[in-house]
Amino acid sequence: MTTLAAMPKYENYKNSGVDWLGEIPSCWTLFRLKVTVNGCVNGLWGQDPKGEADIVVLRVADFDRNKLNVSDDKLTYRAIPKKDLQSRILKKGDLLLEKSGGGDKTLVGCVVLFDKNYKAVTSNFVAKMTPRQCFNSSFLNYAFACLYSNKINYLSIKQTTGIQNLDSDSYLNEQFAFPLIEAQTAISNYLDEKTDEIDKVIAIKEKQIGLLKERKQIIIQKTVTQGLKPDVPMKDSGVDWIGQIPRHWEVLANRALFSERVEHGREGLPLLSVSIHSGVSSEEISDEKNVRGRVKIEDKTKYILVKKGDVAFNMMRAWQGGIGAVGTDGMVSPAYIVAKPKSTINAEYFEHQYRCPEFIQQMDRFSRGITDFRKRLYWNEFKQLYTVKPPTQEQIEIVNYIKEQTEKLESGIGLLNNQIEKLKEYKTTLINSAVTGKIKVA
Repeated sequence: MTTLAAMPKYENYKNSGVDWLGEIPSCWTLFRLKVTVNGCVNGLWGQDPKGEADIVVLRVADFDRNKLNVSDDKLTYRAIPKKDLQSRILKKGDLLLEKSGGGDKTLVGCVVLFDKNYKAVTSNFVAKMTPRQCFNSSFLNYAFACLYSNKINYLSIKQTTGIQNLDSDSYLNEQFAFPLIEAQTAISNYLDEKTDEIDKVIAIKEKQIGLLKERKQIIIQKTVTQGLKPDVPMKDSGVDWIGQIPRHWEVLANRALFSERVEHGREGLPLLSVSIHSGVSSEEISDEKNVRGRVKIEDKTKYILVKKGDVAFNMMRAWQGGIGAVGTDGMVSPAYIVAKPKSTINAEYFEHQYRCPEFIQQMDRFSRGITDFRKRLYWNEFKQLYTVKPPTQEQIEIVNYIKEQTEKLESGIGLLNNQIEKLKEYKTTLINSAVTGKIKVA
């Protein structure tokens, strides 16, 4: 891709008088954002759909922040009274402003373009802005993306109880530089083409990441059920999801491998947690009362003791893969179950097996609860699950092989992720440079 430094510049520049904007082309004009749009109309949520005359209500969740437009993946239909529709119906080319929301990693104030042909309004957290005739809606969309990436919206944010609210009057009082409408159109067309090219390259790399992750899962699933020797004699495991296994391996119910550890925790031991993404964390949790939304219990006897080599799982998240091998002595929440090996085993091998999709499905079937988020896998159910058990030395060899292979795959995934981040940075810089006149693209 062409470096921005090598791209042409405008002949003459002038000081914009706006610190973050710096110099702008001499032929460009400063406007406050409020003069570029016909108002900022708040949306509404309406009533539950009635099946007749329902209308799409676009939420912040429908914002495609990468493509700066609206996603059609999961549209929401609501019943909106006719008297409330007139000033809120969206037209193709309108801009949608996020007025409430945001989070720890994202600021409220994102703007996307409504480039659809269906009838819709915005929700109560989103406002509609209609560009005036002398302003190109696509250029304005890129201009707001530039403002957002430079955090100019931060100055107009009011924080309230975890939800950020944007003072749109204050935000739209900010200044931005604009060329004539013909140049706006040419710049936005250029950016449409170039950002689409970048997005396609990113999509290819994301697909490659998906294939590497799939390859990683296949390696784990195959080795924990079939071993490392392709020519070893096989037998039917007798369990549908397991299939064929080496003849000298066993299939056992967990009660033959583990007993439940019910010892109480004690002062001085780290508090461990189980993640559905990375298993048991050996990093000690902070002494703060509330960490990541979890309330810490002061009475250490409420915790359950775990020892290196145990297997621990979150009763409420086992059906999602919240299970793992314990790498250090510590304590876990009373909401966890701790399985203590009855004989010498490699707990990491069993973690790999238990985190395979097929085994997770088995835990899901044995979990009890009315709805998904009320499901629990208790010890009495866990001990009935079937597990593949190779000889201990083979368990160790399999764990070492998985580690070696996954490190290679993770290295490739990391490289692709870095490339994606650089492409995203280039895309942002390209947009910012084009819409502020730092480079001449048309």
